[in-house]
Amino acid sequence: VGSGAAGLIAALSLTDVGIAPLVLERDKIPRGSTGLSSGMIPACGTNIQAQKGIEDSIELLTSDIVNKAKGQVNLELVDAICRTSGPTIDWLVDTHAIELTLVEGFVYPGHSRLRMHAPPSRQGIDLISNLTLAAEKTEIDILTEAHVKNLYREGNKIIGIGIERPDGSKEKIGCEVLILACNGFGGNQEMVKQYIPDMAKAIYFGHPGNQGDAINWGKILDAQMENLGSFQGHGSVAHPHGILITWALMTEGGIQVNSAGKRFTNEHEGYSEQAVRVIAQKQSSAWNIYDHRLHELGLEFEEYREANKLGAVKTASTIEELAGILHISPAGLVSTIKECEDFSSGKQKDVLQRDFTSKPPLQAPYYSIQVTGALFHTQGGLTVNGCAQVLQKNSEPFPNLLASGGAANGISGPADWGYLSGNGLLSAVTLGRIAGQTSARLVKH
Repeated sequence: VGSGAAGLIAALSLTDVGIAPLVLERDKIPRGSTGLSSGMIPACGTNIQAQKGIEDSIELLTSDIVNKAKGQVNLELVDAICRTSGPTIDWLVDTHAIELTLVEGFVYPGHSRLRMHAPPSRQGIDLISNLTLAAEKTEIDILTEAHVKNLYREGNKIIGIGIERPDGSKEKIGCEVLILACNGFGGNQEMVKQYIPDMAKAIYFGHPGNQGDAINWGKILDAQMENLGSFQGHGSVAHPHGILITWALMTEGGIQVNSAGKRFTNEHEGYSEQAVRVIAQKQSSAWNIYDHRLHELGLEFEEYREANKLGAVKTASTIEELAGILHISPAGLVSTIKECEDFSSGKQKDVLQRDFTSKPPLQAPYYSIQVTGALFHTQGGLTVNGCAQVLQKNSEPFPNLLASGGAANGISGPADWGYLSGNGLLSAVTLGRIAGQTSARLVKH
């Protein structure tokens, strides 16, 4: 159920071993949350990394994920995902000709190696398009505009599903194994209010079809669920343009300020937790402040180029002039830039505990984008084991029910601060692969 990255990768895994899956998609065209992402998949020990001379390991990626989530993660699941990540990337590239390249030039917050694999465009729409093309080449049946409304079971075994078409017609379809690869509940305002109240008024930057179906089915089945308050936010969405602005501007030397021209957080802690902090500022707004060096970096990303075309990017030759354009405090911004220069030279230490010494100070001309915080994806869901099997309340797996992507509990701990860059697609891609392989074993045996 679902034809995002998780669902299509599970289907491709089944097809590879001679099993014909049926993919059910609610929308007219397969896109899902993957299509709205930047398409970046963290993975370790890949051939692509080896070609670039990057030494990475399961242990390093595991450590980065666990540290970011402060140890509050399912270690069995993290281990399974990390072990599967590298071989999955290699399989996608070598077997199904999915074009992926290593994102170079900067290391994303919390990662200790260059390990982001993405389409050359750095856009998820190209990733999902390539996966869809691979599915077509292998003759996978994708039934679109098929909204799954019901699950049917005998005891703890799922025996089929009920779908509804746009014309109101209904159909029942039997199954040997069911993989829930649909996403979370970010598009369900009532569920967001219930489980993530801090983001109830935030812009939702995800797929509107993320209505929490898997969670609701889990309740009916009396399945285990975890970390429903966990989510991926983003503290850098151009406002009012609604365009994601790469966090690389912050990691490589930029800062965020409020209307008083003052920094209010350590920007290097991560873009997910920054969403709540930006929303807490006046008018739920902040301003990214950076320079021409970082503007050039931003232009490597399609979304930034689009924001620039639409006039979201402002520039000025002096800080005072920039503050005037932004309608924020000139004195506050001048003082903040001076402080950051002192942090960079080592004259002062940042009370917000960011290390400025590894990047050059900002220099004229200066640039800025007004941004707000947004909710991207929920990270909690059905509890799964290392084989992607959904667990019952007694911790025994359902005999033929699996989950991946946003339907499954992720690896980001209980809240926004546990989200390591790329965790969403990492879980979707690798759990999709694991779910496909587990399903193949269940069908054959």
